[in-house]
Amino acid sequence: MASSEAANRVAETQVLIVGAGPVGLTLALDLGRRGVRCLLIERNETSIQLPKMERCNARTMEIYRQLGIAEQVRDAGLPRDAPMDVFLALSMAGPVLAHLPYPSVAQAKAEIAARNDGGLLEPYQIISQYTIEPLLRSIVEKLPSATVRFGCELISFEQDADAVSAVVQPLRGAPYTVRASYLVGCDGGSSAVRKQLGIRLEGDGNIRKLRQALFRCDDLYGRIPIGKGRHYHIAEGPLFPFLILQDSTRHWTVHAAASSDAEMAQIFKQSLGMPIPFEMLSVNEWTQHLLCAEHYGDGRVFIVGDAAHLVIPTGGLGMNTGVGDAVDLSWKLAATLAGWGGPQLLASYDAERRPIGVRNVKASRAAMTGRLGWRAAYRPNIAEDTPEGTATRTRMAALFDTEQRKVTEISGVEAGYRYVDSPIVWAESGDGPDPDNPSYVPTTWPGARLPHVWLKDGSALHDHLGPNYTLLCLGATHSSTASLQECFRDLRAPLDVLEIADQKAREIYDCDLLLVRPDLHVVWRGNRLPEDVARLALIATGRI
Repeated sequence: MASSEAANRVAETQVLIVGAGPVGLTLALDLGRRGVRCLLIERNETSIQLPKMERCNARTMEIYRQLGIAEQVRDAGLPRDAPMDVFLALSMAGPVLAHLPYPSVAQAKAEIAARNDGGLLEPYQIISQYTIEPLLRSIVEKLPSATVRFGCELISFEQDADAVSAVVQPLRGAPYTVRASYLVGCDGGSSAVRKQLGIRLEGDGNIRKLRQALFRCDDLYGRIPIGKGRHYHIAEGPLFPFLILQDSTRHWTVHAAASSDAEMAQIFKQSLGMPIPFEMLSVNEWTQHLLCAEHYGDGRVFIVGDAAHLVIPTGGLGMNTGVGDAVDLSWKLAATLAGWGGPQLLASYDAERRPIGVRNVKASRAAMTGRLGWRAAYRPNIAEDTPEGTATRTRMAALFDTEQRKVTEISGVEAGYRYVDSPIVWAESGDGPDPDNPSYVPTTWPGARLPHVWLKDGSALHDHLGPNYTLLCLGATHSSTASLQECFRDLRAPLDVLEIADQKAREIYDCDLLLVRPDLHVVWRGNRLPEDVARLALIATGRI
C-alpha cells in the first residue's frame, strides 16, 4: 500500500471525495452543510476548461434550491429570458425543417407560479460545466468542514473494519496518507476508485467516436435568422452537425464525427450558412458509452456519477443523474457518522441508485435511437426544390417532431423516479405508479420524490422542509403522532414535525400523514400511524 514516506504523513477526515467535478462538489457541499468533515481532492490543477455538460435539469435545480444555491446557479448561467427552442434546419441561416419551442427560465417560472398541481418546483438551467465547477468550488471552499485540494491524485487505498487509508500524491511534494471513515469516487468514467475495487461496467461501450469543438462567435446569437434557441441540429448527412449554445451566448459547441480536428472548423462554418467571424478554441475527441457499474461500492468505498454510470449525453442524464447519486449518499453518510444511521442506510445507496442508473442508461439509449431514426430519413436531395426534396424534408421533420421529444420532454425520467424495493422505504401493497413514465406524474407513493405544492401564503412546501426527516401532518388530521416522535428520539434520529393546515396540499398528497426523508423522498404515508410504529422508525433509519 503506502510507501514508508507516505505512511509518515497522515491526514484524517471523515469522508475523502476523489474528483472535483460538479458531482463531487455537490457531494462535498451537502456533506459540509451537514457538518461532516470532508476532504475533496482533484488531480487536475484547475477546474475544467471545457463545456462538457451544459444543462441542469429540473430535479437538479430543485436539489440546488434545497442546498440554497439555485439562484446563484441561475445568475451564473444563461440569462433567464433566453428561449430554450430546438431547431432542425439546413443551416443556422435556414430554411427551418422543424421547430420545437420551449419556454425560457423566466417563462417557465411564471408557469410554475401560476399552477398548483403537484408539478415540478424549478425549471431547467443552461450552465456550462466550465462555469458551474468554479461556482460550486467557491461555495464549498467557504464551508468550515470542507477542504478542497486541486493537483492531488489518488494513488491507492486499502480499507479495514474501521476506516479507509488512501495514498495521495500532490503534483508538487511528497505523497501522504489520508485516513477516512469513508471514501467516495466521483472521478469520472475512467474512475481509479472503481478500477481498484474491481467493479465491472455492464452494457455497451465504445459505441461511436465523436469530436466536440468549442467556438467563440460573439455576434452569432444576436444574428441567427431562424430564431434564438439552445440546440440546432443541421440536416446535412452523413455528419449531422449538432450546435449547442453555451451559457455566455458567445460560445458554442459542435458535435460531429469529423475525421480530423481541423475539419471541425469547416463544419461549423458550413453550419452557420452566413459569413460571420469566429474562433475555434478547442477540439476534443470523446466516445459514446451506455454502461452501468455492476454495483456502486464495496464496504466503506462508494462510486458516484460517471464513475458508476456512463450515458450518451442525449437527454442530459449524465451529470444530473450523478447529482441525484450525491444527495442520496450524502445524508446517509452523515447519519451513519452521527451514529443514528443503521447498517441498511448506506447499503440502500446501491439498492436505490443503481436501478436509476440502469433506467437512465435505457432512457439515454431510447433518446439516441430516436435521433438516429430521424437522421435515417436524410436523402442527398434534401435541399432540392423538387417534389422528392420536399418529401424528404417533410418526412425528416415529422420524425424529428416525434423522436426529438424523447430527448427534451422527459420530466418523468428526470424527477419522477421512485425507489422501488428500497430497504429504507415502507412497503405498500400494490404495484404503484409506473416508475419509468417519461412524463412526470405527481405521487406520494413511498419511494417517490415529494410533489411540490404552493401553500396559501405563496410559499413552496418544499422550502419548509429542513435537513432532517419530516413528518408532515396535513389537513384537519387529529391523529396523534407522539409515538413516532418518541421512537425517533429513542434512536437519536432527527425528526421535525410540520403541521400544514392547507386543503390543497391535502388534496394533492391524498393522505393525512407523510414521513419524508432528508432528500425529500417519501418513506411512508397514511391517514394514521401504522400499528407497528417502531418498525416504521427502524426501517426509515436503516435498522431492519
